Order: sequence, then C-alpha cells, then structure tokens
Amino acid sequence: MNGIPVSRPVQASTRDPLERLFDISERIPTLIQGISGRVGRRHTALMRKYGTDIVAGVIAQDRSLPDNEVDGVPVFRSCQAAVESTGAIASVVFVRPFDVLPAMEDAIAGGIKLIVTVTEGMPVADAVRARALVAAAGARWIGASTPGIAAPGRFKLGFLPDTSLRPGSLGIMAKSGTLSYEVNYRLAQSGLGQSLWVGVGGDPVKGTRFAELIPFFENDPNTEAIVLIGEIGGNEEEEFAAAVSRLAVSKPIFAIVAGQGVRDGVVMGHVGAVVQGDSGTFLSKKSALDNAGVRVFESIRSLTTALASQPWKD
Repeated sequence: MNGIPVSRPVQASTRDPLERLFDISERIPTLIQGISGRVGRRHTALMRKYGTDIVAGVIAQDRSLPDNEVDGVPVFRSCQAAVESTGAIASVVFVRPFDVLPAMEDAIAGGIKLIVTVTEGMPVADAVRARALVAAAGARWIGASTPGIAAPGRFKLGFLPDTSLRPGSLGIMAKSGTLSYEVNYRLAQSGLGQSLWVGVGGDPVKGTRFAELIPFFENDPNTEAIVLIGEIGGNEEEEFAAAVSRLAVSKPIFAIVAGQGVRDGVVMGHVGAVVQGDSGTFLSKKSALDNAGVRVFESIRSLTTALASQPWKD
C-alpha cells in the first residue's frame, strides 16, 4: 500500500453525508482525487489554508506517483487504500471530464460518502451513470460542474472564494458559481454569512438538486433563511417551488433567477441553461416561486439589500 498513515480511521456513520456537514461537531476528513495536477495541487493548498481537513490524495494508476506525498499530503493509488489509512469520508475530484466517472467509481468502491466534482464538460451519459451509482451506494454527489460546498469557518470543498465566505445563518443553494460569489461577497460585506453554501452545478444531470436540499436547511437550527441563486433553463427552480409547497417549509426563502434579459437564440454558459418553449424561462420560474411563497428578486442589488435588512427577524 502506498502512502503514509496520518490519522486513525473515523467511525463509520449511517447518517446522510449532507446531514453531517451541518453538524458543527462533525469532522469531515477529505481526500483529493487528482491532487498532483496543477489545479488540484493549487486548490488543495487553498483548501488546507482555509482549514479543510485534507488527509490524503489519490493519483490514478496511469499517472506517475511523486514519491509518497504531495506538499505534505500522503498520496495513494486508490480511494480504498486512502480510506483504510486515513478514515476519509469525502472526496473532491480534480480530473479531466472523461476521467470524472472512473474517479467517482473509485471513490464509491472505497466507501467515500460525499463526492464533489468541479470539472466542467462531464459527458451526460457518464453523469447519468454516476447518479445511479451514487444513489445505489447511499452516497451524495455535489456536481457536476460545481464550485463546491462550504461551511464557513469550518471547511470548504472546492474553490469557493474566501472573500465570499462568512459564518452566518443563510442557507445558500446555487447553480451559478460566479453569480453566487458576487451575491455572497455582498452579503458578507453587509455582515451576513452562510450556515452552508451548496453549489449544485449548472449541468442538466447532477448529483443533488435544489429540491433535495430543502429538508436539510429546514431542519438545521443554525439556518434562519434560505437563499436560492438560480438561472433560466431546465426546470429545477420550478421543481424546487413545488417541493416548498408540498413540504410546507417554515423558513423564509429568497431567490434570484439570472437570465431575465437574455434574448431568444442567445446561449448562456451553462449546459443546463436551455429554454424549451415556455418551460425554463424567467417568467415560468418566477411564477412558480411566487406561488410557493418565495420572494423573488430581479437583481443582485435588490436581493442583497433586502437580505441586509434581515426581514426574517421581524
């Protein structure tokens, strides 16, 4: 077995991985798949600097192994070996698009329960297969094409900017990375922070959708309000609105949907931002969210100004 043991394996848990992220008493030992690449190496250093508990790296069999460590992090040839030695429960994947599915298969085989894949361009067929594998394993997948997930002051898994992170009581869920960076930066400047920030990614096939996050934020005592950062295309916001009504969510929800001014025939950056007829338009999403009692804003300024007044405390 390659690698240097750095900690005792943690006790196995049957709790949903997302539930564990909300628990401030939980340790989240994390491994990095693709740690020796330029991007993986850089963001591993940034995550460690932020305080993320990175215990191991994994380098695929067909890649050269740089001794037994990368910048002081022990490396292994498989997730199973890394998990057995370090007790990792989460993985952040920094590999090429066609390598994401094999990396996820290795993570699942090794017992990893939370997988974050930041890579853009994962083939749709691979994403469909990955979602089925994750569900069968009782694991959670954040991605594809996600900036990551973070509990400010505790950890960040991915490349969410530190300047946008601040401990607080807003539960954030977002498709767009850059839009969510700006929203949360402005909120942080106003003194507001996040209980948990989840970037679900902008691809049409993904591991975790907006609606799936509702019970976790609703049940979290540290989350006082929920903020949805969406965009045109697909039906995820409409699906979220239906779930809010069905579940009778008690916490106030605020939302912004990007793309209101996009002209017909103009393609937005995300693969999932595809409008088909009246489905997936700004108006269809706003209408669904309005009907579910969600306060929808048309600009970052109006959203952040409203949140800065902390109306949920009235």
